Amino acid sequence: MADERIEGMGGTGGGGEEADFVESVEKYAEAGRIARQVLSLARKKAAVGLGLLELAEELEKETVRLGGGVAFPANLSLNEEAAHRTAAIGDARAIGEKDVIKIDVGVHADGFVADCAFTLDFSGQHGKLVEASEEALENALAVMRAGAPVRRVGGEIQKTIAAKGFKPVENLCGHSLEQYVLHAGMEIPNVARGEYVLEEGDVFAVEPFATTGKGRVVEGAFCEIFSIEEEKPVRLPNSRKLLEFVSSEYKGLPFARRWLTGVVAQPFLDLALADLFKQGILVKYPVLCDEGRGAVSQAETTVVVEQDSVKVMV
Repeated sequence: MADERIEGMGGTGGGGEEADFVESVEKYAEAGRIARQVLSLARKKAAVGLGLLELAEELEKETVRLGGGVAFPANLSLNEEAAHRTAAIGDARAIGEKDVIKIDVGVHADGFVADCAFTLDFSGQHGKLVEASEEALENALAVMRAGAPVRRVGGEIQKTIAAKGFKPVENLCGHSLEQYVLHAGMEIPNVARGEYVLEEGDVFAVEPFATTGKGRVVEGAFCEIFSIEEEKPVRLPNSRKLLEFVSSEYKGLPFARRWLTGVVAQPFLDLALADLFKQGILVKYPVLCDEGRGAVSQAETTVVVEQDSVKVMV
């Protein structure tokens, strides 16, 4: 799931026993194994006329069936939408014959997340755009290793996408991962920017975005994804009930409004969400759209940084 640009970068920290690190890598690998199967299902199922709600629910159910946890709601972003579009309650939207769809899924094993995505072009008009993000991802991974500055990685992404005649989305970026933390503070930019130097053992979701538009995203009005920002005492009963549920069930990872219909009934669900957001307890993830309404493609995988390369988890 996409991360917007983070200002101010520093080290990810370190320490911990070697055995703990090995165990965490095994968990990332387990999540990646499940994620590959979910992506495979997505490629088979996605078709013109298929409802976004049906596809999202099927991918999330398959994640659980395979033994994984859903790390965030299935993102099914169309055309100028770059990220954060998931299906709403009763969503009637379906894939159209001219659509470019980004399918972005997250799987976790005990909180260790594999974040991955790909793009399908049903219009037949944006094949090169899809290739641009895919090749940018390949070239980014080729230069990633301990000691490599993220500026160089972002430069490879920018150069690859520009060579195809498109723009990288400069205010979206890949992001470091930690247990139950999807956006852990460090970024892999889509342009030549950033001071952080990769360290052995870092875990990153790397996700180039290419666009025919302006190369910047802005927030749209549609928002169906939330996560806990900070837990505080809550006075209203429905708000307290909702907070207790999402804190226990999702442990800080993003969740969809449609997942909560059995917890608090409408219209009280939206009132509770609004109350928790107003208090600074929840953060919203509005859909992100290219500012020029150009088509957007995305490619993403999760990697562990090694001394001379990266270990690809998905």
